Amino acid sequence: MHDKEKSERFIFIVKWNNKSESFAQGSCFLDVKKAFGWKNNVLLIETLDGSQRETLELRETLERDYVVEPLGFGHEQAREALRHTASHILAQAVKRLFPDVRLGIGPAIEDGFYYDFDTVHGFTPEDLVSIEQEMKRIAKQNLPVTREIMSRGEARKVFEQSNETFKIEILDELPENEPISVYRQGEFIDLCAGPHVPYTGYLKAFKLLNIAGAYWRGDENRPMLQRIYGTAFMDQEGLRAHLARLEEIKQRDHRKLGKQLDLFSIEEDGGPGLVYWHPKGAIVREIIENYWKEEHRKRGYDLVYTPHIAKLDIWKVSGHWDWYKENMYSPMEVDDMKYLLKPMNCPFHILIYKGKTRSYRDLPIRYGELGTVYRYERSGVLHGMLRVRGFTQDDAHLFCRPDQLEQQLIEVLDLTGFMLKTFGYDEYYCMLSVRDPENKAGYIGDDDVWEQAEAALESALKARNLQYQVDVGEAKFYGPAIDINIKDAMGRLWQGPTIQADFTLPERFDIHYIGEDGQRHRPVMIHRTVLGAMERFIGGLIEHYAGAFPLWLSPVQIRVMPVSDKQSSYAEEVQKRFKEQGFRAECDLGQDKIGYKIRQAQLEKVPYMIIVGEREKQSHEISVRHRSLGDLGVMGIDEFIEKVRHEAVSKSLESVFDRV
Repeated sequence: MHDKEKSERFIFIVKWNNKSESFAQGSCFLDVKKAFGWKNNVLLIETLDGSQRETLELRETLERDYVVEPLGFGHEQAREALRHTASHILAQAVKRLFPDVRLGIGPAIEDGFYYDFDTVHGFTPEDLVSIEQEMKRIAKQNLPVTREIMSRGEARKVFEQSNETFKIEILDELPENEPISVYRQGEFIDLCAGPHVPYTGYLKAFKLLNIAGAYWRGDENRPMLQRIYGTAFMDQEGLRAHLARLEEIKQRDHRKLGKQLDLFSIEEDGGPGLVYWHPKGAIVREIIENYWKEEHRKRGYDLVYTPHIAKLDIWKVSGHWDWYKENMYSPMEVDDMKYLLKPMNCPFHILIYKGKTRSYRDLPIRYGELGTVYRYERSGVLHGMLRVRGFTQDDAHLFCRPDQLEQQLIEVLDLTGFMLKTFGYDEYYCMLSVRDPENKAGYIGDDDVWEQAEAALESALKARNLQYQVDVGEAKFYGPAIDINIKDAMGRLWQGPTIQADFTLPERFDIHYIGEDGQRHRPVMIHRTVLGAMERFIGGLIEHYAGAFPLWLSPVQIRVMPVSDKQSSYAEEVQKRFKEQGFRAECDLGQDKIGYKIRQAQLEKVPYMIIVGEREKQSHEISVRHRSLGDLGVMGIDEFIEKVRHEAVSKSLESVFDRV
């Protein structure tokens, strides 16, 4: 072949991993995949052009020379593409089995996908089995998944013919200059921006998980749709591992364990989103609160208590009434004056500060409060202890001079890390939540004030060498924040501590201190929680420990169990010794056999079980059993007390016998 003929036929050069191939006009990245011998674990392509990177579908046509990298399931966008295709296959299967359904939306989400359907038919677990079988048939058909660009009129006609009113609503909201993208696979068509994998056959390992209700657009005034959730992986091994993890998460669910361990309840007769702490749950909370108070007093905090309501005017001054009204309960009228349940504690602490003249020598002033607040949450987002309407924050507000700000922020970060480690959270992630520069109208305060606050928070993070990501647009309306997400034993992230630098509220409430020069100066305010809401924090702890709290947090630390009635008096004597030493000890004097008593204690996650039979009674010893380590043998009472006292006092996260 002459060079001229070759150049006309092969016009694009694609390079990968020190290899290159030539491709004719009209070729796509599926041809590139074949030429380089890539398997079907390649889901998307990343093209490199200097520092510029672009992610493309395998069906995209070549338009120039490329340097490429194949993207597999380990890449987030590729993983989402497979799961997004799975959601379309789910919708196609449902339309085949239930032709009258109308389609909502079906995105990929973390660990899976879902699709929303509008139908008079109530989906059942049996339906999921049938739908999953139909999805397998669609995958086996290996249908091409293709993208088309339509005019607005063409797209409207397609979805009007199929009576897809929700799709038409989305279509009408797209910008006039935005191309209308649809995807087809067989007879199925959906309004979608992509990306997707090229064939339905790429979906090999998936599982439909559950059915839930979901309001269209999340608006409780719009139709309630039925949402089917699923998950998808590249292979059965990955799917099995994920399903096992989901089962573990299910077993750790704080709502299930809260009932099993009799820790708390949500009483619908009293109203949704309100937690009732049962005696055992109250013990756990009391232990944490007492520890919190002790550590704060050590660090120079003064503890305060403030009311649950205040005049509406205070919330107008703070800005909450204008900027946070949708999360606040409606005013109540008392003596011709409007009051509000407090959603925050900060204005109350400001009023205490404002109660007298402050000198520069008085600062910093640190007010801490376990303050109960009330915020309106939609019923659809309420979730056990993790999303509630009334909760207690481990709140504190620090008032300091501008020259003290960075050091105070560093000390708050140190306290936060110390507290989290004590409770077994060694891994956490910091987000620097800043203002959206494109939406300054969504925040109060001048530019220079915001720049100062953001710089102070960032400087404190750097001073402690903490890694962080900048989260644009997530600042509070009155100031930026360091938001900390803590990782639990299952690798999940929980919203936890938050630290905010605020120059705005001191201005709005006109608070000041007398400086060294005898003039009035404006203090800076730090808002912070080091645990977050007690309800959410303890709900997270339940799941983190699967209900098996370490000894120092366990509501019942020791349960004494006689083998028969003959040892009951000795069992009570042993229990008394433990209680005298400060342990939370119970005695099971029931008529059940000892095996049943042990099983019951195991179910209740009691750390130590003390079995006393005739031999132990005669020798004045005890037989010790641990909930996870099993039988620890016979020992003297004093020997046992000495060991577990150290475990409790040191707030150890493991049994002292685990180190032997």
